[in-house]
Amino acid sequence: MRAADMAEDFPVVPVDSDALAAVRMLAVRRLPGLVVIDADGIPCSVLPATEVVQFLVPQYVRDDPSLAGVLDEPMADRMAGKLSGHTVADLLPEEPAELPTVDADDTVVEVAAKMARLRCPLVAVLSGTTLVGVVSASRLLELALGQR
Repeated sequence: MRAADMAEDFPVVPVDSDALAAVRMLAVRRLPGLVVIDADGIPCSVLPATEVVQFLVPQYVRDDPSLAGVLDEPMADRMAGKLSGHTVADLLPEEPAELPTVDADDTVVEVAAKMARLRCPLVAVLSGTTLVGVVSASRLLELALGQR
């Protein structure tokens, strides 16, 4: 099976789109991440949901997780407000990671290897620079287990 056969339609967001709207989409659809596209519609990044959580949790809590137990609920409510006025670009890591893409002709093993190496829950499937779809880790596992 080739990557194009495994690929599914998946939400994409422009890099300059509203961060709160993108995170709402992640939450409502319970997605592991989103494919981020540039102004030309070409994938430029993947925004894993874990990266959003990283953005929302204050640095001092990440540095000392014991502080999380003493913060009150209003503090948790204010975390969502932290997205206001930000774009998807603001949520991406400062150091750009290798773009998790595979070629439409790549095999299941090639897709799995890329996903595992980059520790990314999704890979964008490209035919040239055209986005064919996305393979998620859950889709990959479903196909791998279904073939046995």
